[in-house]
Amino acid sequence: MFKITVKIEGMMCGNCERHVNEAIHSAFSPKKVKSSHIDKETVMLIKEDIDTEKVKKVIEEETGYKVVEIKKEPYKSLFGF
Repeated sequence: MFKITVKIEGMMCGNCERHVNEAIHSAFSPKKVKSSHIDKETVMLIKEDIDTEKVKKVIEEETGYKVVEIKKEPYKSLFGF
């Protein structure tokens, strides 16, 4: 499992967060995705390794927001799932 943290410019409210979450869900099959306009980031947990450039492309093309940084790291739940 992987944790992908995406720093995003342009989100201003809860609707913006929902827009990003919907784009992520449509393109990938994340276990979990959460966006925060306050923190200016989206964090997703996903089983398979995905190309971060594809993540950037989906967010920028589907939402119009600017991706400024992507960090991908292995993730293991404390509960083993």
